[in-house]
Amino acid sequence: MRIESVLSYEFVTVLIFIVFLSASLFLFIYGLMQAHLVYQYLKAKRRGNAHPVPPAGPLTEYPFVTVQLPVYNEQYVMERLIDAVARLRYPKDRLEVQVLDDSTDESVAITARKVAEWQRAGLDIRQIRREQRKGYKAGALEAALPAAKGEFIAIFDADFVPEPDFLEKTLPAFTGPEVGMVQTRWDHLNKDYSLLTHIQSFLIDAHFSVEQAGRNACGYFINFSGTGGVWRKTCIVDAGGWNSDTLTEDFDLSYRAQLKGWKFRYLEHVGAPAELPPVMSALKTQQFRWIKGIAETSRKHLGNVLTADVSLPVKFHAVLHLSVGVVFVSAFLCSFLSIPLLLLKHQVPHMEYLYAYTSFSMLNPVFLVLFHYVATLHTQSGPTDNRRAYFWRKFPFYVSFSMGIALHNAVAVLEGWSGKKTSFARTPKFNVTNPGEAVLSNVYRKVRLSPLNYVEGLMVLYYLTGALLAFVLNDFSMFPYHLMLAFGFGLVCWFSWQEMKGTLRSRKRVVRHGGSFTVAAPEMG
Repeated sequence: MRIESVLSYEFVTVLIFIVFLSASLFLFIYGLMQAHLVYQYLKAKRRGNAHPVPPAGPLTEYPFVTVQLPVYNEQYVMERLIDAVARLRYPKDRLEVQVLDDSTDESVAITARKVAEWQRAGLDIRQIRREQRKGYKAGALEAALPAAKGEFIAIFDADFVPEPDFLEKTLPAFTGPEVGMVQTRWDHLNKDYSLLTHIQSFLIDAHFSVEQAGRNACGYFINFSGTGGVWRKTCIVDAGGWNSDTLTEDFDLSYRAQLKGWKFRYLEHVGAPAELPPVMSALKTQQFRWIKGIAETSRKHLGNVLTADVSLPVKFHAVLHLSVGVVFVSAFLCSFLSIPLLLLKHQVPHMEYLYAYTSFSMLNPVFLVLFHYVATLHTQSGPTDNRRAYFWRKFPFYVSFSMGIALHNAVAVLEGWSGKKTSFARTPKFNVTNPGEAVLSNVYRKVRLSPLNYVEGLMVLYYLTGALLAFVLNDFSMFPYHLMLAFGFGLVCWFSWQEMKGTLRSRKRVVRHGGSFTVAAPEMG
């Protein structure tokens, strides 16, 4: 029995080790790719050509532009959005605005009043409504495309507030007929609202600096981010139009267009201000849709990329770009298996040599720090010392939170890979910018806790157990890691609980004053 027990421990050790090693290896490769993008980004910055085109000068010609606003039940932000688009500094006889309104609530009337107001002011703006809301956002864009008069199509989601000079800065980037899309950087209207919005800005700023600019400077594939960009209409048509077979119609069309030879441009110096989700439920809705949609797009296009007639570096970066969801699966596997490996390390000490094979994974945190440190220095304003201080204050929260939400995002990846179809759950908008502004009365917000919330709570206990094992086994090699994981999952749970607690308080106040209180799940759209 003792021999069988030893053999059993050895088999389990090897099996867990192989899974852990595979996940760590992917994270290492992905980290190398990010380090390469950092190098290319800084190299381009030093040469002064971080952007494929120089900052735009005055337009000498004014091609016809159609601005499309795909919206669904956005009563809090419709007036803000339409007003911002109506104030675009562009000849009104060369501009039309299509409000693609699939709404089913009072936002329909709000939009109609605002559209009528700007029509009286001489703007060519229409509220377009479909009889059947087929295909969600992609369906709305595809249905309106034939009627669009513009040679170029600018797209803004409901949470965006474009600057008046947006078209003046983006249209000159279409330097030739092969340029099919121009994407701009996302700025933040409410970054200082809370710790949660600061954490989100870390992720978004890194994507829209090092990642997008680094890829574009080298001629690698980039993606349209769903909003804050301009398309050449013929590019959309040539690539097959908007499809709704994935949750990220933007990512899907981006790859179809670039695989057909169209060139994309990214303008880091042009910002498109947008609202960050200020509550946990809205952030999770957004993250789930993005991550699952990219996994669906990966399932759809990975084979096409591998067989495409493009250079090896372009192919390598495109494969990892499509495989970003594997990061969350790998990160969660590494963290979850770290406790069994710690136990087996002491149960089967003669196999401790296996752990030497994972020594390369020590570089993974270095890659992560480098990637976000460079991004922070180039996206934050103020003296260098202040930017460095900001990084070291906020980065620990960001990396802990990223680990805490890895399980949630890993579930999204697995659903995307498996082909499980779900509705397009759009992110609730709040129209808040300053700390202290109320968000609890938003009728689109989901406030009930899901089974996954409880699993995340169990993960806090799981990693605290791992931290306690350090004292039991007198092995503190994983102690900081397990504390960080417990804190990360705890942070995710805390944000969710604070939102739920605030909602319950609001409900009691309304009931106490004889009113009614209705909380709706997020609309699927």
